[in-house]
Amino acid sequence: MESDSPLIPLFPLSLVLFPEESLPLHIFEPRYKAMVADVLEADSEFGVVLSHEGNIASVGCSARITKRLSESDNGEMDIIVVGDARFQLNDLVDGRAYMQCHPTWLDEDSSERDTLMIERVITQHMRLLELAGRTVRPSLYQDVEYVSYVIARNAGLDLAQKQLVLEMLSENDRISYLVDHMEKFIPEVEQIESVRKKVQSNGHFQDFPPE
Repeated sequence: MESDSPLIPLFPLSLVLFPEESLPLHIFEPRYKAMVADVLEADSEFGVVLSHEGNIASVGCSARITKRLSESDNGEMDIIVVGDARFQLNDLVDGRAYMQCHPTWLDEDSSERDTLMIERVITQHMRLLELAGRTVRPSLYQDVEYVSYVIARNAGLDLAQKQLVLEMLSENDRISYLVDHMEKFIPEVEQIESVRKKVQSNGHFQDFPPE
């Protein structure tokens, strides 16, 4: 697939970045120090793409630098980026120290959203957070464009599942996938929590040291 869009620098990482997700990064490799310097100078963005088992995913998410936390004399820096828009990788270019590509930006399906399913997945996710001992804040799901991405960040998904969610073009499809996942995952977590409580009540919790 060819694209006439301007080149975007690529930052392969062992993670999936979602739109609107905040991500801290420590930049230390020379090629990526150069990349960040170029991005800052041009006031542009770079693409975060999953690199796993030697393979680079075909869909990534652009990231804009929102904060520079620190910078050392040798150019290493700590930054905060926020995911912006999804893109398909095309025409990889190796002209600089870092990889670049001509992206094809992915459009979201404009179908009406299933509000009942959204409410359902929010309820499921709040239950999962409760089981994990996390503070449950309803405001987490408010004032966001896509609830699915908020939930997918902390829903017990592995890298392949997160990448699949990123590649889906419909919010309804993403929500449906997450609902199905939660229906299977939450009972597993509940069972683990039940066993843990029984062990604690029997006074033998020391036999199960934390990993």
